[in-house]
Amino acid sequence: MVGAFPSGAVIIPAHNEAAVIGRTLGSLREVIGWGTVDVVVACNGCSDGTEAIASQWQGVSVLQVPEASKTAALNAGDQCTRLWPRLYLDADIEVSATALAEVFAALQDGTLLAARPAFRYDTQGASAPVRAYYRARSRIPGNVQGLWGAGAYALSRSGHLRMGVFPALTGDDYFVDRLFDEQEKAVLATEPVVVRTPRTSGALLAVLRRTYRGNAEQDVVTGGASLSRTVRQLLASVRGPRTAFDAAVYAVFAVAGRRRAGVSGTSAPVWERDESRR
Repeated sequence: MVGAFPSGAVIIPAHNEAAVIGRTLGSLREVIGWGTVDVVVACNGCSDGTEAIASQWQGVSVLQVPEASKTAALNAGDQCTRLWPRLYLDADIEVSATALAEVFAALQDGTLLAARPAFRYDTQGASAPVRAYYRARSRIPGNVQGLWGAGAYALSRSGHLRMGVFPALTGDDYFVDRLFDEQEKAVLATEPVVVRTPRTSGALLAVLRRTYRGNAEQDVVTGGASLSRTVRQLLASVRGPRTAFDAAVYAVFAVAGRRRAGVSGTSAPVWERDESRR
């Protein structure tokens, strides 16, 4: 019965995502069938077949955004729907209908302003150093308790009003996470979305370079998160030789990623992402 289904919107910014957009929309097949959720794919600066693939899905709104900009795509998606809550979903992340329904339900009564589903890392095919990095990352509470890092987060109408529009910053999830106090946001114990990790060390460094550059861009204004807290949590995660090895690998990647990112706070003019998992 349609009335039993939650309403809301799923906004998917997509820049040259022909290799993965079909898989992502496939995970939303049941949601699309509900007829109560707007699913919007905001193709921005695409030069591949992303738009054509997304357009094959009945019930999906496909937008053309000339600029290759994730924030422009997010804002265009917002203009395309009037429904709330809204889940902002990266084009390479799969979310189940059950998880989406639980996220929307959690944002309905106004207690929470922002939430995201649980997530799990899929390291299949990744090199040993990359797997070690993500094992260590998973043991750091600060890396799994925020809205960022899962490729999916949702806002209620009140939560979105606090933000206004998405600013032209790298790291939209990092920005959104810091708008809310701990009691206003939550990571929900849903069926996890799948985050496919980079497969190679070079690809991981590309992701970290973009992440740290985006964080630095925002930290210039706000003062940033505590690096010392992350270090303390990393050290506290060591329980034996294997976890010590993982922590050491994590530290090496973190230092290398920060050095390559620099500290200018200037975002890249084009998308910089991991191509090894596509």
